[in-house]
Amino acid sequence: MEGLVFIMRRTMVSGVLLIVAAVVTMLLSSWLDLELEPTILLGVTAGAVVALLPDASAGRRIAGFVLGVLGCLVAYLVRAGYTPDTAAGRATYVGLALVLVVLVAVVSVGKLPLWSALLGAGTFAGAFESTYAAAPPRVVDNSVGAITTLLLCVAIGFLAAGLGESTRDREATRPDEPNDQDTTTDEQMETAK
Repeated sequence: MEGLVFIMRRTMVSGVLLIVAAVVTMLLSSWLDLELEPTILLGVTAGAVVALLPDASAGRRIAGFVLGVLGCLVAYLVRAGYTPDTAAGRATYVGLALVLVVLVAVVSVGKLPLWSALLGAGTFAGAFESTYAAAPPRVVDNSVGAITTLLLCVAIGFLAAGLGESTRDREATRPDEPNDQDTTTDEQMETAK
């Protein structure tokens, strides 16, 4: 039961921090006219996923995410410059984006998780597709703003979720609670009787 309470508390802390971060970001964006609104929920939640999944080190998860974003951007550049605006052209873009993302994971020999690169590519596509569709020739100009906006929101989500996880780590290593590693083998054998 104690483990369940611990998980619920950890989830509440991370969830509340994410809610506060997203709401404050939305309000600041509105007040300062930053135009982050369309990307806040997508970016903050993607950043939280990168922070919360303990698959690899934080640096590797972030690197995979950023390389996924860049792989998707390269695919958009190829789409704008070399493929027709048809189903075949869009299919080429999707295939190229996924090939580049998979190559990131393969070339890194598993050091960069495939899921983080896929998440980066998908998040960028979700944030940029409507902007791209409105003006394909302006892909370079528009992509810079989209990447900046997206990565700012992702960083906010990552930091908020990371703060929640750091409270979990502190709670997990309280010095006042007994730890199984502090007991000797003899003590463990005696308690097992």
